[in-house]
Amino acid sequence: MKELLQQLTQVPGPSGYESAIRDTIREIITPHVSEVRVDAMGNLIARLGKKSKDGKRVMIAAHMDEIGIIVSHVEKNGLVRFSNIGTVLARYLPGSRVVFLNGTRGVINSEKSDDITKLQPINQFFIDVGARSDKDCPVKTGDLAVFDREFLDFGQRVSSKALDDRSSCALMIEIIKAIKDTPHELNFVFSVQEEVGSRGATTAAFQLDADLGIALDVTPVGDLLGVKMQVNLGDGPAIKVRDIGHIADPAVVNWMVTGAKAIKIPYQMEVLDIGSTDARAMQISRSGMLSGVLSLPCRYVHSPSEVIDMADYENAQKLMVHLLSHPASFSRS
Repeated sequence: MKELLQQLTQVPGPSGYESAIRDTIREIITPHVSEVRVDAMGNLIARLGKKSKDGKRVMIAAHMDEIGIIVSHVEKNGLVRFSNIGTVLARYLPGSRVVFLNGTRGVINSEKSDDITKLQPINQFFIDVGARSDKDCPVKTGDLAVFDREFLDFGQRVSSKALDDRSSCALMIEIIKAIKDTPHELNFVFSVQEEVGSRGATTAAFQLDADLGIALDVTPVGDLLGVKMQVNLGDGPAIKVRDIGHIADPAVVNWMVTGAKAIKIPYQMEVLDIGSTDARAMQISRSGMLSGVLSLPCRYVHSPSEVIDMADYENAQKLMVHLLSHPASFSRS
């Protein structure tokens, strides 16, 4: 599992430029699925199983893209100005390293401030790529980069850039490999452009027109000072109840809770006050879709060094394999 996580997190793939990570995942999953294809948006969609009379057409999504930056212009002295791709948090920028899709590496710093106690906005940061002028700068306006940070194995926990959401992509690959029999038609969507508004999931949900949609993603944790939520690292995968873009269907929530109890794994209930997932797009596609989310607790989300606990990862895999291997019945109260 850790080897797969390391492999996926180290492949650059900012929103809209997911080709390298898509090719990597496609090579891994092709021997294990009935069909694999790439749609017009760039989503990688893999099908497994055939819908029986007790089954459903299910869409399971994890996004391939990661946050990144894009060059807005190059100064005469060779320093590179940039804008964000997705939610890039200024507090993580000073001293960070980036790697451009053309292989160029650079370090981020900011203009001199009269008040060093205040955080500067992104437009006051720049990237130093070692250039002496705009003429010898190896990058140009429109070039993209991602954080440059190695994978760290702490034992029970791991850290890397892009665990949001490559950890869920790895999880989905493990689920595909583990499922031996299912009454459902399972459509695994490695989606694009989630970080800029779930664009890939929007088109994939429309074309699949599934009975049930499940997003796999990360969620911030509350085991840090100043973070007020109930999800903690290592206490089990989180079953989402609500975020700012999605209210999970109570029937799907209950189905997940019942499944976790049946196989005796720890789980947590998630109420998130910032951000959303691909489930938002699934829920309102066409005439609507039953939808839910299973989240991996994650520290330092949208930083160059995110952290997850492998026990949460393993229990999430067990729960999803259990749920997708059995008929799914839903009742509304």
